[in-house]
Amino acid sequence: MKKSILTILILAVISACTGKQSAPQQGGTSTSSHDSAVAVEVKYATGFSVRDTAGIRLVDVGKHDHFALVGDDAAEVPEGYQKVKVPISSTICMTMLQLSNFTILEAHDVVKGITGTKNLYDKDILARVKDGRIVKIGMEGNFDTEKVLAANPDVIFISPFKRGGYEPIKETGITLVPHLGYKELDPLGQAEWIKFVGLFIGKEREANEIFAGIEQRYLELKEKASKAATRPTVFSGEMHSGTWHAVGGKNYLAQIFRDAGADYVLTDDETAGENLEFEKMYALAAKADYWRILNSYPGDFTYEALKASEPRNELFESYRQKRVIYCNMKKTPYYEISPVQPDVLLKDFVAIFHPELVEEGYQPVFYHLLK
Repeated sequence: MKKSILTILILAVISACTGKQSAPQQGGTSTSSHDSAVAVEVKYATGFSVRDTAGIRLVDVGKHDHFALVGDDAAEVPEGYQKVKVPISSTICMTMLQLSNFTILEAHDVVKGITGTKNLYDKDILARVKDGRIVKIGMEGNFDTEKVLAANPDVIFISPFKRGGYEPIKETGITLVPHLGYKELDPLGQAEWIKFVGLFIGKEREANEIFAGIEQRYLELKEKASKAATRPTVFSGEMHSGTWHAVGGKNYLAQIFRDAGADYVLTDDETAGENLEFEKMYALAAKADYWRILNSYPGDFTYEALKASEPRNELFESYRQKRVIYCNMKKTPYYEISPVQPDVLLKDFVAIFHPELVEEGYQPVFYHLLK
């Protein structure tokens, strides 16, 4: 009899413990409301911050935009905060960078509108545009308000410091949410905006896990590259309409160069980008080891094509030594996915600057040496 009672007590304890454990697991995987059980820590991004208070998630974007993410419309929010019921089920993306956040979070179902499809390669997005699940609303400054309303978005993610033209959209009463990922100067800071989007679509846990993987791979490779025996020099850009738009020393790409174990020729520059005359760039980069180029050249880009675009290009040492690092946006989904793959960008550059640091036979995703 005593043995039976003991067995019953043990089973009761096991059952109680199992019940206590199952509740948070169910809450953690639910997407019916914002997951306040999942802490969201912002480590690298400077454009947004997150605070949890009284069951409400407060999100500050820049200095002027403040949102209170709630699971219940009846919830009271602090003064100065705009209430947003989450998770949202529909939105419009204004940029490729924003779209990349939804792609990596496998949340294309939430995207109901985009500005255009130029240089867009994602087959799923293109299929949704073709069958009408995603509408094209026009470009910044020339939006089609009727199509915006047809998309029926809960919120619209915008890039407020670009051309704008949001006044007609504001009149619709749709909540506009600034997405400032493109202003981040740290590659990991730019990628961390997947957490921002995750807050709105109920995928905080997924965003945390995905970013943790990106961060780990990036930092591990950065550490390896920092110990390389040599540091080659690199410059970037091309001549267009008489000027050379150069990546500034504070640009996120300049940081990736440095993290990949190379010295950027404009490393002392304090801007994100600037326009230079050819002579100025040549004075800085005549002897540089590598030259990075990103363009949308129709067909196969070659050294001959590079010379044809500007005859003086052959004067650069990197041209003569066939050390041009190249990515063609007509053949590679660069802007629609690279913002959330800084670890992959880093590996492409490390494979070129320090091939001994990556596995043999590594196939680059974005950048390769031009042949």
